[in-house]
Amino acid sequence: MISILVYGIISTLVKRMKRLFLKENYESKLNLIETEIAIKFVKDYFERELANALHLTRVSAPLFVLPSTGLNDELNGTERRVSFQIKGIEESVEIVQSLAKWKRNALAKYQFPAESGLYTDMNAIRRDEQLDSLHSAYVDQWDWEKIILKEERTLAYLKDTVRTIYDVLKNTEKKIHEKFVKLECVLPKEIYFITTKELECLYPDFSPVERERAICKEKGAVFLMQIGLPLSNGAPHDGRASDYDDWELNGDLLVYYEELDIALELSSMGIRVDEISILKQIEQKHEEYKLNTPYVKNIVSKKLPYTIGGGIGQSRICMFFLKKVHIGEVQAAIWSDEDIERLKCKNIYLL
Repeated sequence: MISILVYGIISTLVKRMKRLFLKENYESKLNLIETEIAIKFVKDYFERELANALHLTRVSAPLFVLPSTGLNDELNGTERRVSFQIKGIEESVEIVQSLAKWKRNALAKYQFPAESGLYTDMNAIRRDEQLDSLHSAYVDQWDWEKIILKEERTLAYLKDTVRTIYDVLKNTEKKIHEKFVKLECVLPKEIYFITTKELECLYPDFSPVERERAICKEKGAVFLMQIGLPLSNGAPHDGRASDYDDWELNGDLLVYYEELDIALELSSMGIRVDEISILKQIEQKHEEYKLNTPYVKNIVSKKLPYTIGGGIGQSRICMFFLKKVHIGEVQAAIWSDEDIERLKCKNIYLL
């Protein structure tokens, strides 16, 4: 039996294996100027519609936090965070890896009422990303968080929220098609829900990545639930932090991306841990050191509200809607000279 911690490390390494897709006969459907116009259109429209659909207010968010607060996201627990000194501040600060914990604190601090929430632009640097067609060292996503009632911590509430977000994605796809007719609509009418255990039963001989591709190719759009819970071998489908998502009530929103013949993750989200599930998950991952952080203490003592939230990749949805084959076609980042030349030979030009 592989421990959850060890499997999280293995899973992270596997997912970071470089996947540079050199598609043959590729021709972008939009030129560079059209691409820039389309990127702004997608981001503006989606952000506005998401805020309206989930009753969210835009707020400012930090680029870096103090490690001692426990507010930085550890992701799979293996990523090295970028840290640096600020003049006059004794403790080094860290670039955020996501705002999952910060958002919950902010909801309490700003005194948001139930059934409302916040969203923000999250920008980060992930130094350990394997740079390829889907991954960049620069992360840009919408981070959102919403206050819910204790009795709303249910699978039904999670599914309703996923359907709301999926409707926003479909509406965005329709609008971008109206503006750029050559960008066809491909999302199915409804999103399909399945747990990681159910997916394992369907494809017992497949790896997690192969399972995701298989189910997405069949269904078109999938919400894969309960990521973090152990499967038949005692390990989870993929690693998840112990102290923000409740592993019973979380998931990834995946779509089949025909341009690359892959399952493309657009969002990770979930109902957040409560005073019971956080202790259980910390114990499962042997991360008892977290019990001393202000964030965990506030959850255990019920000083923070019950919430649901997630992150939605800005470059990922632009890549999907604009039919691009490399994330560097929709964001300006850093790539190796070797990759730039290899991509250029395949008619793939990066911003």
